[in-house]
Amino acid sequence: MCLFAGTLPATRVALSGFEPVFLTAARGALAGVTGLVVLVLTRKPFPARSDWIDLMAGALCSVLAFPLLAAFAMKTVPAGHGGVVQGILPLATAAAAAIFAHERPSPGFWLASLVGAAVVLAFVLRRNGDGAVSAGDIFLIGTVVAGALGYTFSGRLAARMPGWEVISWQVVILLPVAGLLTFFLWPSGDSVISPMALAGLGYVGFFSQYAAFVVFNAAMAIGGIARAGQVMLLQPFVIVALAWLVNSEPITLETIAFAAAVVVTVLIGQKARVASSMRRQ
Repeated sequence: MCLFAGTLPATRVALSGFEPVFLTAARGALAGVTGLVVLVLTRKPFPARSDWIDLMAGALCSVLAFPLLAAFAMKTVPAGHGGVVQGILPLATAAAAAIFAHERPSPGFWLASLVGAAVVLAFVLRRNGDGAVSAGDIFLIGTVVAGALGYTFSGRLAARMPGWEVISWQVVILLPVAGLLTFFLWPSGDSVISPMALAGLGYVGFFSQYAAFVVFNAAMAIGGIARAGQVMLLQPFVIVALAWLVNSEPITLETIAFAAAVVVTVLIGQKARVASSMRRQ
């Protein structure tokens, strides 16, 4: 959770020296090379044919869509703002698990999901001030959808292979594309890239795109997709704190209040869902 929480603040830092498309490609290339080295050293055979659909779907969501949408979002909205909107991710993950992993949340879960979505929408409209949803917020909502789907496809695979192997194959699948885009979009020689921007790129490449998934995929294999999502309950607060430390963004009582409200709805939704599962047993 802590590794994932650093994604938005690190992305904002990296964007001080790189454009969103290049940043997405470069972080994918860094993770892809890491995954390739791991797979070669461990001499892992190619996955079964039945696993390739989930691997490709998870790669498109987690390695392409989420990073690209997050980069565009961080061009226009603060990282702390993004942390509140992404607070709904555990509920979205459980909903995706219901559709693609054949889990059946209770009516209470769906009610909590609607309330949580309403809280996020209220936060977005209030912060924008003009009663409209900004482009950055649309990108953030896209990261929630992409993240939920990516977690779900990865969680299904993690039940059949180690979590580190899942993310390794996912980043390797897109390595050729990521590598080519990184080469062709490399900043011009007269561009001055700060050490902080390079550090941000390094973080999102090695930690956000690889190491965090190694740990989280293992957690989903042990506890299930939706239950592992409960670990993300504290992520909005960690993102807000990191945005203050890394990006010098002010911490407001309003942001904390909305983050707390989102966390409460997620907690209620997850409790309702777990309770219903236990009754079926």
